[in-house]
Amino acid sequence: MRSISWLYVVVAGLCQLVLACSPAAEAPRTQGPPAAEAAFEGPLVVVFGDSLFAGYGLEPSQGFAPALERRLAAQGLAARVVNAGVSGDTTAAGLARLGFTLDGLPRKPDLVIVGLGANDMLRGLSPAQTRANLQAILDELKRREIPAALTTMMAAPNLGEDYARAFNPIYADLARSTGARLYPFFLDGVAGQPERLLPDGMHPNASGIEHIAGRLGPLVAADLPGPVAPKG
Repeated sequence: MRSISWLYVVVAGLCQLVLACSPAAEAPRTQGPPAAEAAFEGPLVVVFGDSLFAGYGLEPSQGFAPALERRLAAQGLAARVVNAGVSGDTTAAGLARLGFTLDGLPRKPDLVIVGLGANDMLRGLSPAQTRANLQAILDELKRREIPAALTTMMAAPNLGEDYARAFNPIYADLARSTGARLYPFFLDGVAGQPERLLPDGMHPNASGIEHIAGRLGPLVAADLPGPVAPKG
């Protein structure tokens, strides 16, 4: 993973991202499935995170959820991917809305991908609290017998070595202790690449999202129940 480039991008745009990810910057755009999807029998995936998952600055069809759904379809897997990303969410905010989000689905999802922690880090919140909130999210998913996956975030170097030592291991540690899948760094191949970023230099543009979905698609497909649907 090219995480070093991401760290320097974070330093350069720290204040910019905090403002962009604040709830006032963009109204939450959680996409719930229509009632007709209650009869859908293919795999159901929920992407549960912050602005990176929500599709900040993009058209609804360009966000991570629809891009991932298209990638899964291209692999012959007829799945529904629900966008449960909310710009500005910290891990605490995500934990607070988790039950409401899950209860609003037509049925139990086959996978929930959790992408939270960036806003905790950028605001310098306690890594111990971030860990506890993510632990609680994964515990609730386990209690409901819903498979979970985590995407990783890393601390910006300007927060200091002590903060990084406390924050950076959170995701791998929780994956090991809970059995959640650990997916690669979400912005690998996008951070530091202007052609794959919005003008803010922080959030993926449509091209960046397609790159991310292309990387994660095979991993997500491997974690979903089969059989793979025939193409065409």
